[in-house]
Amino acid sequence: MKYDEQLQHLIKNALAEDIGDGDHSTLSSIDANAKGKAILKIKEDGILAGVEVAKKIFTYVQPNILFTAYKKDGDQMKFGEIAFGIEANIHTILQAERLVLNTMQRMSGIATLTKKFTDKLKGYKTKLLDTRKTTPNFRLLEKEAVKIGGGINHRFGLYDMIMLKDNHIDYCGGIEKAINKAYDYIQSKKMGLKIEVETRSLEDVEKVMAIGKVNRIMLDNFTPEKIVEALQIIKGKYETEASGGIHFDNIESYADTGVDYISSGAIIHQAKSLDLSLKAVVM
Repeated sequence: MKYDEQLQHLIKNALAEDIGDGDHSTLSSIDANAKGKAILKIKEDGILAGVEVAKKIFTYVQPNILFTAYKKDGDQMKFGEIAFGIEANIHTILQAERLVLNTMQRMSGIATLTKKFTDKLKGYKTKLLDTRKTTPNFRLLEKEAVKIGGGINHRFGLYDMIMLKDNHIDYCGGIEKAINKAYDYIQSKKMGLKIEVETRSLEDVEKVMAIGKVNRIMLDNFTPEKIVEALQIIKGKYETEASGGIHFDNIESYADTGVDYISSGAIIHQAKSLDLSLKAVVM
């Protein structure tokens, strides 16, 4: 399913969850034909994310809205600025308000934290990846926010890449067996999926190099010193990814090793939503 189709599905379900059998607060107090204006006020500094999504939410409810963006996704935002203006039926504005705010506040928080991490990686070859540690049914926009903040999306789900992690390896009976079975699976089904394998020691790295058949080697919970040793064994033959125990204060020491990627679940699950407010413009 393409991004726009996934987004439409998300919006439809989120609005249904919120509105239920009707927005009775609005239905009881606002004329159905009344028109209105509102602005999105920024109440916290950071990186703005979700403007385009907000437009799609309002348009989903009412196609003929007037949406004026004053800032775009990825812009630095400051307290007191206005992100966009909306002119539509008041029912549309009020029914979409909470979904727009929840989405933009969450996305802006993730984009802001991601930008903080990616700024640390400037000057290094290492790129920042997200993970599948996401909110159920909101992964699409959390990963979009990572991209807005300058990060790169890792696999989206279980279906678009083979990643042999510790539990796969242990259940399968060893790293060699897991790689061989995964490789044979791809060949038999002609799927074209990439294979990444998690290693937990330099011995594991040696085993992977002897087998081959993978595209990327994850170095899980390696110290920077151990990563340097691992990279000397790998010699650039496969992509490399460092994961585990990496945070804002030590990320540069990992990037300095020359590893290709650093993956971090924290840029999503530790992100703090930023404060935004949709306010009526009384005419």
